[in-house]
Amino acid sequence: MFHTIRPSMKARMEYLEAIDRRDRTDGTPRMRRLRQITPETGQFLAILAAGAPEGAYLEIGTSAGYSALWISLACETLGRTLTTFEILQEKAELARETFRLAEVGKTVALVEGDALKHISRYRGVSFCFLDTEKELYTPLYEEIVSKLVSGGLLVADNAIDHREELAPFLERALADERLDSLIVPIGKGELLCRKI
Repeated sequence: MFHTIRPSMKARMEYLEAIDRRDRTDGTPRMRRLRQITPETGQFLAILAAGAPEGAYLEIGTSAGYSALWISLACETLGRTLTTFEILQEKAELARETFRLAEVGKTVALVEGDALKHISRYRGVSFCFLDTEKELYTPLYEEIVSKLVSGGLLVADNAIDHREELAPFLERALADERLDSLIVPIGKGELLCRKI
């Protein structure tokens, strides 16, 4: 799947990786930083998404669209669409530019706004990547898990590097009898949940 990355997508990924590296060292305020996943985590998401059952593909927390590009590789292969949510206008504009330049407009649909206000419209979710403000993880988790199809996957970022902050959320997910869950030590740590 990774050998199918178009030059236009690869160029945009590299551009965003450079911005993310710069943001982490130059004093860019936290909310303006891209705060995106590592390339290794992107590959992990693409592999997981490629094996998810039929259903809706969601991402909560688009930022500039980097993780959506990785997930879109699976969606293109499977003929599915990823719906991604971003609440910050500046980042949504960056994501639109990313999707245009990477030529994924037919595969990725950007929803600008609060995912909690839109998520109730979705049913039959087969894959969801959660990477937003950490205080939103628990309410979004409850919404998403109730909509996951059997075998559907939920992946939540920062399960290791924000483990203390996310402790109640992680305890809830790891003990949830509706799911098989574990923390995968890749990137910043990914909570991987599969609906039973």
